[in-house]
Amino acid sequence: MSAPQYVPGHGLLAGRSAVVTAAAGAGIGGATARKFLEEGARIVIGDAHARRLKETEQALAEEFGADHVASLPCDVTDETQVQALFALAEQTHGGLDIVVNNAGLGGTAALTEMTDEQWTKVLDVTLNGTFRCTRAALRSLKAAGRGGIVVNNASVVGWRAQSGQAHYAAAKAGVMALTRCAAIEAAEYGVRVNAVAPSLAMHPHLVKVTSAELLDELTEKEAFGRYAEPWEIANVIVFLASGYSSYMTGEVVSVSNRHA
Repeated sequence: MSAPQYVPGHGLLAGRSAVVTAAAGAGIGGATARKFLEEGARIVIGDAHARRLKETEQALAEEFGADHVASLPCDVTDETQVQALFALAEQTHGGLDIVVNNAGLGGTAALTEMTDEQWTKVLDVTLNGTFRCTRAALRSLKAAGRGGIVVNNASVVGWRAQSGQAHYAAAKAGVMALTRCAAIEAAEYGVRVNAVAPSLAMHPHLVKVTSAELLDELTEKEAFGRYAEPWEIANVIVFLASGYSSYMTGEVVSVSNRHA
């Protein structure tokens, strides 16, 4: 099955202010930043890669207007940088409505060969980083007292066993549990917390560094026989960030067509 046509914006996030982490480049974060702008939001984007982040900000500002886009380098393993990112969102756009925690780190290693450093690095970016940003988001949204939305990026690997992915699977399963617990705590002040769990999403740069054999093996397990485009995941993030999901919190939405 060929990729579907790109879905244009419908103003679903008009007037909203959002933070998106790991938003530089061609992956899910970058696609989400673009989708949010197409839906009428103003955004602050963060990423650990300062040069790519600045290039992304400039490109989006040229297309959507400099008053709709701001950026700040942010390593989600650094609490000071996380606080600075959220402070910029409040200063630039006069408040905060939506946070998308997209930062994550993968890798492949057999458990018997995995080092403490490999395990800790993946957990610190993927799980601890999501914790730091969720905490910052809930503090900001609670203080503002006008509700809000948090969307975390999990993965179907948090449900499925996969060889060589113990650290990543554990981190993403943790993101799912964090999402559910945060949702219960945030409900009393009108904040919804949900997550997406993509299966196989690829972009051109990732395809280039993935062997054809591995890509064929992964895609033939998908019902549509292809990987998801990053914007297809971003569409579901937009849904969770919009009023169309007003009764949903603590949910993990699988963005997948593979069931085994």
